[in-house]
Amino acid sequence: MDPVALALANALVGNPVHAAALEITILGPELRFEHVTLVALCGAEFHGGLPRNRPVLLAPGTRLSIGRAIRGARAYLAVAGGIDVAPVLGSRSTFLPGRFGGLEGRALRRGDVLPLREDAAALSQERFGALKNTDGRSVRWSAPLQTVPDREPVLMHAIEGQHFAGFDAASQRAFFDAVWYIAPESNRMGFRLAGPALARRDGDEILSGPTALGTVQVPASGAPIALMADHQTTGGYPRIAEIAYADVPRLAQLAPGATLHFAKCSLDTAVELRRDVKARVDAVLQSIAWEFGH
Repeated sequence: MDPVALALANALVGNPVHAAALEITILGPELRFEHVTLVALCGAEFHGGLPRNRPVLLAPGTRLSIGRAIRGARAYLAVAGGIDVAPVLGSRSTFLPGRFGGLEGRALRRGDVLPLREDAAALSQERFGALKNTDGRSVRWSAPLQTVPDREPVLMHAIEGQHFAGFDAASQRAFFDAVWYIAPESNRMGFRLAGPALARRDGDEILSGPTALGTVQVPASGAPIALMADHQTTGGYPRIAEIAYADVPRLAQLAPGATLHFAKCSLDTAVELRRDVKARVDAVLQSIAWEFGH
């Protein structure tokens, strides 16, 4: 859901940016680590748990309790070497709607044991030993926050969608003028937005078409749905807007009840925003690699 926070968490333990990690949403787990493990927790701020955005070396038998989110909605716990579940279709992620990937294709529950690499303990000690400016258990620095909003409503840049012109003038204005709320029914497939009902000029059906991460569809109820990480590949609802890719990780950090508003932008502006985010993240990843002596 937040690939930027995932990439930073993995970098902080010396992993490739797409290594399998644990995504924690709203309420965290209690975990026990059987061996020495180098971990990093990035993204939303939670009660308890670890110092955020820095590598931490945990001793064998450590119990880690992560409470409820204080700011933001999602955090990522990475471990040196990654979580060693079997890849499916080239990925170790869990696809809940299809019930495959990850650990038995489901959300984790009490008593589950997640496999790490056989050499995870040695790898953890080796990587922590390579770090600069350590204090015995962690480091004296932390990676900067990238995606967790510090105020609401959060600004989302959006391009007019394929069917924007098919909505009446009042709905076109309302989409960009209103403050929207993340509805409780939201999930990894899509965020339902509560606010003014949006209406089309006519009720003609449309042909199903391709959807993308950040597509905003409007079903018959008039309540928009922003498609997220587990979105479908096609849809038959009118597409009023496309959220700029650069803003989607920040959208993923909003919990139900959080607020946002849209600002109209061009495709060229969306491309520039994406380049800017990539440049900032790449700079942080390079500085982390330097701390490991790479």
